[in-house]
Amino acid sequence: MALQQNIDALLQRAVTDGDVPGVVAAATNRDETLYEGAFGERALGSGPAMTPDTVVWIASMTKAITGMAAMQLVDQGKLSLDAPASDVIPYLDEVEVLEGFNDAGQPVTRAPKQHVTLRHLLTHTAGFSYEIWNPSIIRYQEVKGIPGITTCENAALTTPLLFDPGERWDYGINIDWAGKMVEAASGQRLGAYMQAHIFDPLGMSSTAFKITPEMRSRLAKIHQRDDSGQLAPVDMEVTQEPEFEMGGGGLYSTMGDYLKFIRMILNKGMANGQQLLKPETVELMSTNQMGDCRVCELTTAIPPVSRNAEFFPGMPKTWGLTFMINTEPAPTGRSAGSLAWAGLANSYYWIDPVKGVGGAYATQVLPFADEKSLPLYLSFESAVYEELS
Repeated sequence: MALQQNIDALLQRAVTDGDVPGVVAAATNRDETLYEGAFGERALGSGPAMTPDTVVWIASMTKAITGMAAMQLVDQGKLSLDAPASDVIPYLDEVEVLEGFNDAGQPVTRAPKQHVTLRHLLTHTAGFSYEIWNPSIIRYQEVKGIPGITTCENAALTTPLLFDPGERWDYGINIDWAGKMVEAASGQRLGAYMQAHIFDPLGMSSTAFKITPEMRSRLAKIHQRDDSGQLAPVDMEVTQEPEFEMGGGGLYSTMGDYLKFIRMILNKGMANGQQLLKPETVELMSTNQMGDCRVCELTTAIPPVSRNAEFFPGMPKTWGLTFMINTEPAPTGRSAGSLAWAGLANSYYWIDPVKGVGGAYATQVLPFADEKSLPLYLSFESAVYEELS
């Protein structure tokens, strides 16, 4: 009861103070939901209220689910972590490394020193990047007339590598290519594969790339924070008729649904009496898979979309398949070796296999790493651990 009351007070205060338009948060252990609460409005100034079943764009929280899909196929021998990804997607053999731009402003590229693999893609070490955090990708897109990733046009995936595969970590379109590999290996559209092999077995009934009419009746609007700190709703939605379903960030979901995914990971792949991933596969996904590479700060190239972003600055962070892993205990109470990531509109999750707890939180606010929403998330996570202790 104290857990519910204390976190309710924390989230309600943030809404009352105008820090966020609306928020929904949930926490779980291996067996059951520990906390669920929602406060504020789905669209600022126009009601209806945020509720625990509010549907939000989870953006890059999609990545872990796409990673699960890929690893199910690795379990079945239909995909390999270390074979050339071009064995499955021939185009990936054509992708070159960008070395710069010549005097005429045209890109200068070269062949990579080794093949991109699924392991590279799932750990963000393939060499791909996002335009949001990389001006070289913006320039390449402008020169070549390439659309941004959220258009979900196939052409958006034709940006170059920025370094040789395996050389370092850089956050980018890797998981969209992993999603393409899932489609090629399964013979199904990504969303159809997820529905049959992840969402239905887990009971995630409000999670999809395509927003159903029933989901839309519970959908929260995305809000933009301006330079003065004021928030306003904006018309922003992932295209509902995409050329490709964006495995790196296209899903809409609820925090209650996402908790079911978190609980499955906490239970080493088991959910509702079904082993959806082998326990040893969950262990593999949950440990460093990129050697000496480390996660670095994301430096914004488009400030209205993202602030500079880094979790727990100064702490070395590694990457599994497809989670960020903190190597030391976090100030929130999160154990070393915990798994986490986030979504662009300030949604966040964590999975602590040591203490057997995890949680998910969402506002619908841009820019990412928002100065009000991110601290609120960290306060929520801290409050969960304080009550459990």
